[in-house]
Amino acid sequence: MAMSASQPEGGPDPQPLSRALLMMILDDRLSDRFVCELIWRRLGYRPQAGAVSDPVNKTSTSEPWLATPATPNAWAEAFPQAPELIATRPASVRLTRSIPAEHKQLLKGQLGFAGYRIGELVPRRTRRATAVNWLLADLAARGEDLPEQGPLPEPLVPPESPLQGHPGDPPVH
Repeated sequence: MAMSASQPEGGPDPQPLSRALLMMILDDRLSDRFVCELIWRRLGYRPQAGAVSDPVNKTSTSEPWLATPATPNAWAEAFPQAPELIATRPASVRLTRSIPAEHKQLLKGQLGFAGYRIGELVPRRTRRATAVNWLLADLAARGEDLPEQGPLPEPLVPPESPLQGHPGDPPVH
């Protein structure tokens, strides 16, 4: 299964990846929507025409993101509208299965992430870890290195309940 489109449509990604950014995802310092948008863009999804950006959360409005010709066929057929990768199990399973076997351990190998403690191990957090591993695999598939630092959005306070997520995050199914 193809990882992603070769180059994000419309130029470079507005949020470059870095070790610091990926650690913010694992530490639950960014919204689930922000995490989804990082992946959607790399899968060739784009905001519906007329959607506007939310400069506070560094995300688009809740308008749907739609598949484009740059979206891999398997994703576009299964999800013509970008799926909530953290909130919904079928999308999360597809994301997990789309990581090539040789890249399954990048989370541990590149970030030294040993996983969450038992009390922290909830579907939402597990899916965030999968998202980070997918982003690392996408970089590796394109032959790009992960810089230590890069531009970072304003961090959020981790949610009181890892089950709930941040305000505006869809409920996890």
